[in-house]
Amino acid sequence: MAEQPALQLTNISKSFGPLLANDQISLTLNAGEVLALLGENGAGKTTLMNILFGHYQADSGSVRIFGQELPPGKPRAAISAGVGMVHQHFTLADNLTVLENITLGTESLRAKRSKTLQAEQKIAHLATTYGLEVNPRALIRDLSVGERQRVEILKALYRDARILIMDEPTAVLTPPEVTSLFKTLNTLVKQGLAVIFISHKLREVMEISQRVAVLRHGKIVAEVNTADTTREELAEAMVGRTVPKPKRGELAAGKPLFSFIGVDVDGAGAENNKLLDNISLEIREHEILGIAGVSGNGQNQLAELLCGLRQQSAGTIQIDGKGSLKPSPAIMIKQGIGRIVEDRHGLGLIGDMSVTENLCAEEYKTSRFANFGLRRFSAMKEQSTSLINDYDVRCQGINAPVRQLSGGNMQKLILARVLSRQPRIILAHQPTWGLDVGATAYVHDQLLAARQRGAGVLLISEDLDELLQLSDRIQVLFHGQLSPALKTEEVTLQELGLRMSGQNPDQNSHAA
Repeated sequence: MAEQPALQLTNISKSFGPLLANDQISLTLNAGEVLALLGENGAGKTTLMNILFGHYQADSGSVRIFGQELPPGKPRAAISAGVGMVHQHFTLADNLTVLENITLGTESLRAKRSKTLQAEQKIAHLATTYGLEVNPRALIRDLSVGERQRVEILKALYRDARILIMDEPTAVLTPPEVTSLFKTLNTLVKQGLAVIFISHKLREVMEISQRVAVLRHGKIVAEVNTADTTREELAEAMVGRTVPKPKRGELAAGKPLFSFIGVDVDGAGAENNKLLDNISLEIREHEILGIAGVSGNGQNQLAELLCGLRQQSAGTIQIDGKGSLKPSPAIMIKQGIGRIVEDRHGLGLIGDMSVTENLCAEEYKTSRFANFGLRRFSAMKEQSTSLINDYDVRCQGINAPVRQLSGGNMQKLILARVLSRQPRIILAHQPTWGLDVGATAYVHDQLLAARQRGAGVLLISEDLDELLQLSDRIQVLFHGQLSPALKTEEVTLQELGLRMSGQNPDQNSHAA
């Protein structure tokens, strides 16, 4: 008798009202295999994973784990059957230890004593076997991003996961951390673990997976061996058309538009550590300046300065080489700065307001949308209808509350509001976070078009491929300090990775 597949999804369908999210999806995953699951935003990947975990109940179809059918709508049954997940945004408690996070929820509340020693021994065995070394007594808040991901993997393995779903697992990792993660995954797979790898990074999909399944509009449209396909073919399968790579082209940089000169931002608390330390950068016409770095090294504070949400504690901020600016949101908008923020839920949009109200939020007082204090609703409606069509924002009409949109469509809404005004200075903070290949290509084209017409762009991104494709110059942010600007043509992926982890390649080469 042939060995049972690790996972078998058969004819899974799920509708939400008129929307058919999953349409007769059948997939098989074998033990000791990495299956990459690709698809546009809204293609049905999240719905399918929620059905697998029991968070949703399918309208039809079945889920089998090693030949045993899972009861629908029961998350505990999925976990007991050996399904684990490593989320893109870590689900860890910062104030607890590694040990406490891993064992949380695994012991009965009625237990007379905690089995701490046995837990430590099991964690130590898993860590040694799979190269996931981490101090079980360390607090989560004191760990690096890469170490936190190890804890997430250990948490799944501690629960005896035989199938591991990884959702955008490399989104916040440096290149060396990605290499370490893939080494661990290869070890796990050789031991028989089955992995579903969800990612928008096709280069990594090609490296780590054996097979690829592509979802489009809720259906499986392609299922191929990774060795038999290319990144270009996968991208085309995801969006249903050829996706050209962005072409930056040569442009001579113009005059400086915006400058930070020796800027500090102080932290809170008694220690008063500097969140930004002696930052200097210059955004010029016809130029994209990229900022690389692992999340948490000062990117948010840098973006907040440009948005006007924070003021510097020392140093000078200049626009057009003039004065010393004390930023505020109103001043930055008036100065022609377009703000594409990372936190689209908290800062970029107001969830309970409509699509129209959010699109017009930064201009609602102008004569374009107001006349003697009265709203010009017809102008607002016309603008909103045009923008959601131009930027392919998929929503239930211009009066729909923004909270009903997917994350990707929320990001498109912000891009529509900002780029349609043709600002001369653009902050693009994680502009393609959570976007699919087609939407990402569109955003890249829009930023390059802004560069072409003379805008200066500050691109803050944790996607090194994105930075290398779009940036004219790149600076690396580490522990609140910026490296010197490097011409993109003269920097390598390895050098960026070293700088992102706090090493100086120049000193290393001299020492060698």
